Amino acid sequence: MTMSMQRESHLPAHPVSPVTSADVARAAGVSRGAVSQILNGRGDRFAAATRERVLETAARLDYQPSLAGRALARGTSDVVVAVVPYTTFGGHLQDMLDVMTSELARRGFTLVTRFSANDVPAFERFLAALQPAAVLAMAQLNPALHELLAARGIPLVASDSSAPTEREQNSVIGDLQATHLIERGYRRLGYARLTDSRDNVYGDSRVVGFRQACERAGVDSPTVIDIALDDRDAGQLLRGAGAPGIALGCYNDDVALALIARAGDSGWAVPKDVAVIGVDNSPLSRALTPRLTTIGYDPSAIAQGLVAVTLMSLGVSPEHTPTAPEFFLVPGQTA
Repeated sequence: MTMSMQRESHLPAHPVSPVTSADVARAAGVSRGAVSQILNGRGDRFAAATRERVLETAARLDYQPSLAGRALARGTSDVVVAVVPYTTFGGHLQDMLDVMTSELARRGFTLVTRFSANDVPAFERFLAALQPAAVLAMAQLNPALHELLAARGIPLVASDSSAPTEREQNSVIGDLQATHLIERGYRRLGYARLTDSRDNVYGDSRVVGFRQACERAGVDSPTVIDIALDDRDAGQLLRGAGAPGIALGCYNDDVALALIARAGDSGWAVPKDVAVIGVDNSPLSRALTPRLTTIGYDPSAIAQGLVAVTLMSLGVSPEHTPTAPEFFLVPGQTA
């Protein structure tokens, strides 16, 4: 027997066909129409014993209804679309999406991630194909998309539905950064804002909070410098910060780590000549020597909050009460 024949002998003679509604109907002793109505939440006219038998049979056979068929029957699918803005995220985005996917799946919903929605015609085709139960916006959407969702009757769940608003949350982050630097005795402060081809969704709000903390402490308004992560000209980068002896709040840990590397190239010592504080408490920031001072948060708690407000918009009671995320200082050696 040849190797290829040996491999083929281990293959099933016929592929296993998925369980259909007809299989459920036959096993439960009812019509396909009854199965469809009961499984799609319209089985009130059937006896309770019949409903229970159909549900038990579907579970026992591991019946997975067709997404397209369910969307046709109900007018919507079980899909929740998370719209992720075209911006720079730290390393926790995947962690948050993993938690959201698992938690929504436990409640019978499928999470689909859509990165950016600025192309309105393309997004309209996307919605027509999926017919989602809800759209979760992880940043503000433009007015045209609001109108599109309203016209289609699709609930829009905002990531700031559990107040304070997203803008206020990011302002809190900037305030925490500046407050720490001021408490450490720094009086010349600046903010390193990320600049690239992506949307600046969170940066401006963080600068606002940073400035407010400076004003509250009677410190001069901070210098704002823009940094591109692929910019290797350290001298040009740091000219915007002025002379050594400045403390910089950074848009995120990536910006802080890039700034530290380029400060070293220019002969600036951290934190003696330039102090930096990031945001995200990323794994890389914890591995750095000197260890990065940063602002942390619990990505799982944020994800649970997003799941909760999504379920509430769908009329489903959440297991967790949505609360505003908590941000906290992670002490390090760079500020």
